Amino acid sequence: MRAGAALAVAAAVAVPPLRRRLGLHPAVTVAVAATGPPALAILKPRTRTRDVILYSLQMWGFTMAHEIPYDDPEALRRRLRIHYPIKVDRLIGGGELPNTRLQRAFADPAEPNPLDRFLSMAHWAWFFVPHLTLIWVLVRDDDLPPEERRFPRAARQMAATYDLGLSGYFAVPTAPPWWAAEHGYVDEPVRRLMIDVGEQVWGRVWPRLYDSLGGNPWAAMPSLHFGTSLMAALLLRETGPVAGRFGAAYAATLGFALVYLGEHYVTDLAAGAALVGAVRAGEPIADPVVSRASAAIQRLERIANS
Repeated sequence: MRAGAALAVAAAVAVPPLRRRLGLHPAVTVAVAATGPPALAILKPRTRTRDVILYSLQMWGFTMAHEIPYDDPEALRRRLRIHYPIKVDRLIGGGELPNTRLQRAFADPAEPNPLDRFLSMAHWAWFFVPHLTLIWVLVRDDDLPPEERRFPRAARQMAATYDLGLSGYFAVPTAPPWWAAEHGYVDEPVRRLMIDVGEQVWGRVWPRLYDSLGGNPWAAMPSLHFGTSLMAALLLRETGPVAGRFGAAYAATLGFALVYLGEHYVTDLAAGAALVGAVRAGEPIADPVVSRASAAIQRLERIANS
């Protein structure tokens, strides 16, 4: 059992990056990545360190899986949704995209301004904020008895937000506003302001950095940038009012940035917020299933380590 669990963990790490070279079907790749966290839970007795590694393994699987739809760009392009968020956002913006309204009001048409740079930095910070939030929750757990520690629940909710959002990327591939404008699907100008800032800030490193982060340009609906930052704000609020205010301020700033920079429609943000609401509200419903699965894994962990 230990050998099988170790093999599953190793495969979850090594196989997804090699999926195209190995010619694996997307479902096989997702299944291999998904077996990693429970296999690790069987392989190692529960400790705080194991919980952190388990979450990291889950995030590795998400990072690999969110790129899978774009492994075949032509097939994904045939399913790409472009028009529905444009129509909804024009209703929200009173006949004009909110992206365009914000850029006309605040952007400099010639070069990036201080607001562009600040909001781009806020956008780039997102790659760390949800995970730093969980580290903060883990640190604050030091003052609590084991049965009251918040990290396991917080990690489950954050992971569920990522994973359910990932299902949207597979089911409803949706073009972001900058892509729709770039390819002539909207009449209003929508610039991807982050590109200009990135070239200015990072210089020659920017093209390589940009390519490494652009694994799926059509992963837009729902906005996991906003959804996970909102989840982080809620989790931070549970640790204390000061942390909660910081989380709320960051989520609000990022939400504004995503629309202003041309990265997302307001519709995408609304879907991200709805996703967080569903995860939080659905926890009591999912808890019996999660508890049974956890009990089964714990039984296997005791057998494997006896």
